[in-house]
Amino acid sequence: MQKRRQVWLMLLVSVLLIMPYQTVGATGKIPDPQPMGQVSFDGAQMEALPAPGNSTAPGTWFIGATPANADLSKPPIVFVQGLHSRAQSWWEETNYHGVNDMYETAYNKGYRTAFVQLYDAPGGDAATPMDNGRLLAGMLEKIYNHFGQKVNIVAHSKGGPDSQAALIHYGAYRYVNKVVTLGSPHEGSHLADLAYSSWAGWLAALLGKQDPGTYSLQVGEMAKYRAQTDNHANARLNKYYTAAGTSWGPTFSALALGGAYLSQYGENDGLVNVWSTDLPYGTHLFTASDLDHDEIRIGRAVFSKIESVLRTATATSATEPKASQPSAAVNSADKQETFVRGGALPISKQHVQQVPVEPGVKEAIFTVRTKAADTQVTLISPSGKVLKPVLKSKDQAFFRGATVQVIRVAKPEAGNWQVKLLSKQKDAYLLTTHFMGKATVELDLPALNKQSSAELKLKGLESVDLASLTGKIKVVDPQGQVKEMALYKTKKADATLTGAVSGSQAGVYNITVELSGKTKDGQPYARTLVKSVYIGK
Repeated sequence: MQKRRQVWLMLLVSVLLIMPYQTVGATGKIPDPQPMGQVSFDGAQMEALPAPGNSTAPGTWFIGATPANADLSKPPIVFVQGLHSRAQSWWEETNYHGVNDMYETAYNKGYRTAFVQLYDAPGGDAATPMDNGRLLAGMLEKIYNHFGQKVNIVAHSKGGPDSQAALIHYGAYRYVNKVVTLGSPHEGSHLADLAYSSWAGWLAALLGKQDPGTYSLQVGEMAKYRAQTDNHANARLNKYYTAAGTSWGPTFSALALGGAYLSQYGENDGLVNVWSTDLPYGTHLFTASDLDHDEIRIGRAVFSKIESVLRTATATSATEPKASQPSAAVNSADKQETFVRGGALPISKQHVQQVPVEPGVKEAIFTVRTKAADTQVTLISPSGKVLKPVLKSKDQAFFRGATVQVIRVAKPEAGNWQVKLLSKQKDAYLLTTHFMGKATVELDLPALNKQSSAELKLKGLESVDLASLTGKIKVVDPQGQVKEMALYKTKKADATLTGAVSGSQAGVYNITVELSGKTKDGQPYARTLVKSVYIGK
């Protein structure tokens, strides 16, 4: 009897070992997608990959389990993830909202599915849309051949520009019907501008988070990408649909802090402004007030909003929802309500940064990012009141891995506040103070400049004493070198300042404008304006 049990146990183990497609998925209901092969940078098929389905090798393409109720009239869906993400993000944990059931939802609706690993997947440097697009084009060809028909794409965040690169620049349009982009920064993100600004350099270097993928999402870099892409002969060979959210996620999360910073440029989902999600030849499906950048990719939250587009290969007005309009772009005249500083921290010696706050600010949000988790942060009001951070968390976005400490002050008293920092080890910091309820200055600076220089104008300074105001421009050029340029006061009575940024080399110039002085009431005033531009042909 005992020997018979041993035989049965050995048989059971053998069956389990040879049935990789029967493993329980992350949702506990369906099998995980399985890797079918891997392509190289030039699209060539590499040696087929065995199970398990957790491979993060770039170029790996996966096929989801075939539903019992599979509807072959529905095109298969290929899911493309965003910056610093991987294929598993469609069926594993999200940052803030639990397990992503997008794969499970599509499966239960009878859709065949596929997933891809881009260069971001192993967890190292992210790649540009052009590099990811070339790799994606090779995987789309293999997926098309596997199913024997064209597919529809659902792309989250940077997966939108990556998908466009594959279809438009590398000819993969022939394998695809439609593309739905969810919270995609088609016009870039000002948070990427902040990550590459002169004040963020020390912290970014310690974190090692400056990479080609993040660099490509600067507003200036994406302006160049749009000029190359939107005028391409292949740009309109596929039908594009866009969607956006305006929630900032959980209180004090990285999305909430990003949302506060981006609010000076308009509505946003904590990482991308709504106006940036638009495509001039796309159909905007919706802007959801209850979806943040993390949640807009979750099946239970969004699949019902996009399924009418996905169930067919061609656009049919009878089944597809009516298009809506995204919020109008406001980045042509950006309202800037931020003070930014950063740099290296001395070891075991207190560093003090002064932050001027003028009267009338409804709320000030002091956010400090450091590499070390134990760096001490203290805020001192002009009257001597001591405040400590109300939250300590990890950044999940452009400063991934940084420790974030936040202090929010309602109706802050006017005067010079002090942020005191103390670190026991080598560290650096980035301080952003966002002023809520104030509109004191606007920046007029085109993101794309075909000449060798770009003119900028600061206006809306009616509440500021121009005689006391000093300003300077710091520019990070395409080689990463920091230069200072002059800012000029206008002789006109319209309270404007002007300046020019020039460069002999074509590329992205990250511009930081620093203003300091007094209000007309004699109170201290300071603002920092950050924006990237592309200069040259």
